[in-house]
Amino acid sequence: MSIKNDIEYEKQFDTNHDGIVTDKEIMKAEKMIDLENQDKKEDAQRNMSWFALFGMLLYPFAVIVANVIGLDQAPQILGDMAPTYFVSVAAIVGAFYAKEGYVAKKTEQNKYTSEN
Repeated sequence: MSIKNDIEYEKQFDTNHDGIVTDKEIMKAEKMIDLENQDKKEDAQRNMSWFALFGMLLYPFAVIVANVIGLDQAPQILGDMAPTYFVSVAAIVGAFYAKEGYVAKKTEQNKYTSEN
């Protein structure tokens, strides 16, 4: 590691600015990084679910628009795809909310068990 990298490392992990990076400071920094990554993952999953829901709501609109602009085959094709599409989107959204419920329940259980 070069001196420049050591200084960057120290700035990142030395929270009490004493010039020494302890194991406790490293563990704290790793926990913060894990929390940030978990938050980003949850945001991505939430966005995916919202995107899927909006797609589900706009799907019938796409069929109507295709019919209005004169695409004769498009409404038939979109109609044939609809059952598979709606089941797939429902599975994505359902899995997201099931996971959210499970995590909330586990967090609540862990909170009560750690207090006792």
